[in-house]
Amino acid sequence: MLGALTGFATIGIVIAVGALVAHLGLFDMQAQTMLSRLAFFVASPALMLLTIGESDVAHVLSANLVASVASVVVTASILLVIARWRWRMSAGEATIGALSTTYVNAGNLGIPVAAYVLGDASLVAPTLLIQLLVMAPLSLAILDRFVRGGGGGVRRTVLGALSNPLTVGSLLGLALGLSGWTLPEVIHAPLDLIAQMAVPAMLLAYGIALRLGPGLGAGLGRKLWVTCSLKLLVQPFVAYAAGHWILGASGAPLLAIVITAALPTAQNIFVYASRYDVGTALARDTILITTIGSVPVILTATLLLSP
Repeated sequence: MLGALTGFATIGIVIAVGALVAHLGLFDMQAQTMLSRLAFFVASPALMLLTIGESDVAHVLSANLVASVASVVVTASILLVIARWRWRMSAGEATIGALSTTYVNAGNLGIPVAAYVLGDASLVAPTLLIQLLVMAPLSLAILDRFVRGGGGGVRRTVLGALSNPLTVGSLLGLALGLSGWTLPEVIHAPLDLIAQMAVPAMLLAYGIALRLGPGLGAGLGRKLWVTCSLKLLVQPFVAYAAGHWILGASGAPLLAIVITAALPTAQNIFVYASRYDVGTALARDTILITTIGSVPVILTATLLLSP
C-alpha cells in the first residue's frame, strides 16, 4: 500500500513542478508543446524499445492480459456508443475519449504499484505490452487518418501506423524481447538516458497545461464525469468480473488484475491529444481526476482482495 501512495505522490510532485514553473513565467504553452513533442518523437520511442525489449513476452498469454483486454473492450465500447449517439463526437474526439477511459498508467505508476503492492513488477507487463503494441498503434492510426485528414485507404493507414515513432519503438522492443538479444552497452546507455526523459517531459508538460490551459472541466460538462466514472468504476469492475467469474482467478492474481485496471489514465493520452490538437481538455482533466480518484479505488481493492 505504501508503494501505491509513493507512486501517486511522485507523479503529483512532478506535475506540481510543471505548474509552478508555468506560474512563475519560466515556461509558456510553447514550452509545453516542445516538451510534448520531445516525449512523443524522441524519448517515448526509446522508452518503449527498452521497456518491451526487457519484458517477459510470455506474460502476454497470461490471464491478466485476457481480463485486461475484456475490461478495455467493454469500457471503450460503452464510451464510443455514448460518444456517437449522444455527444456526436468526431472520430478524433471519440478516440481520445476511449483512450482516456481505458489506457492505464501502466509504466511510471503501474510498475511501482505492482512491485510494492503486489510484490512482482512483471505483473503489469501484459497490460503494458497490449497498450503499446495494439491500443496505441491502432489509436494513432485512427488519429492520423481522421484528424490529420490522411487518405489512401487501408494501405496508407497501416503504413502510417507502422511509421509512427511509438509504434516503431514498440516493434523494435518486441523483436528484442522475442530474440533474447541484448543491446550492447554502447547503444543501451544513450537510449536509456534518452528514455529517462519521457516520463518527466510528459508530467511537466501536463503540469504546464494545467496551470495555463482552461480551468478544470471547462466546457466538458457530463463528458468529463462519464469518462472518469468509466475509468474508475466500470473498467475495474469488468476486469474483476472477467478475472473471477470467467477465468476463475482469486487471491493475488485477481488482485493484480483489478489493480491494473484501476490505475489512472496515462499521461501519454495528453501527449497524443496535444500532438493531434483534439480532445486535449478532456484528456487533461480525466488524467487529473482519475489520478486522484484511483487512490481510494486501489486501496479499497487491496483491502478487499488481498489474500
